[in-house]
Amino acid sequence: MPKRTELPALSAAESRQWAVFLHLAGFANYVGIPFGSILGPLVLWLLKRDQSEFVNECGKEALNFHLSMLIFSLISIPLIFVFVGFFTLLAISIIEIIFTIIAMVKASDGEIYRYPLSIRFIS
Repeated sequence: MPKRTELPALSAAESRQWAVFLHLAGFANYVGIPFGSILGPLVLWLLKRDQSEFVNECGKEALNFHLSMLIFSLISIPLIFVFVGFFTLLAISIIEIIFTIIAMVKASDGEIYRYPLSIRFIS
């Protein structure tokens, strides 16, 4: 098994920048990438989590939130047949957009944002 090389730590400014990108990557599903809200943050988190504890924490928060939103959306799909699903899917999308924007602003200020309504899959 090859040795894993140690990556240089990110500066505080770089950490904030990558954390913003992690949260921003959650919008990937809105530009047509299937499961992009999970894949985008996951890829960035896996690439940068060892270089910054701040990026690691923001990545876990983003993944937990977008996984939770995916589960809530999947639960809402059968409710479309009784017309409630349209409203719940719309509400989930609005919540996802608003909370992701808040998380991006907090990350740019160097704060870890704890998403509400988030199930803690990754701790």
